Amino acid sequence: MKKYTQGIFTPKHPERYCGPNINNIKYRSGWEHSVLSFLDQTGRTSILHWSSESISIPYVHPLLRRVKMYVPDFFVIYVDRNSKKHAEIWEIKPSKENPFVSKLGGQSKVAYKLKLINAINYAKFTAAIQYCAKRGWFFRIITEKELFYTNNK
Repeated sequence: MKKYTQGIFTPKHPERYCGPNINNIKYRSGWEHSVLSFLDQTGRTSILHWSSESISIPYVHPLLRRVKMYVPDFFVIYVDRNSKKHAEIWEIKPSKENPFVSKLGGQSKVAYKLKLINAINYAKFTAAIQYCAKRGWFFRIITEKELFYTNNK
């Protein structure tokens, strides 16, 4: 069984945090911890506000066929280089769990489990896209490709 980095994050710039319970900001992976550090880093003036696991979005679970709640990883408000303000929901996922880009094949137990994960993620992410569209926000899936981008191909 894989062991993931988990813990409680303490922001150095709490004035930018807009979520509930600033003393209990949880990260469930090293990738999420990296994003938390990015959002909170000193001198990052383009990030106006952010929160972690602060929004609940209803979706229909494709296997259980009932309404469940999806809690995305981050809500971020930032200003781009043209001084335009943006609000986004960010989800941190490995690319193999992004149903919009992963190409799944095979009949193994691992492939089957990944297909189920992607079916559930598709329902969650589609609901999040609709939720964001109603508010003029954007939904972004951040994978290892964005987190660990290099120019080497």
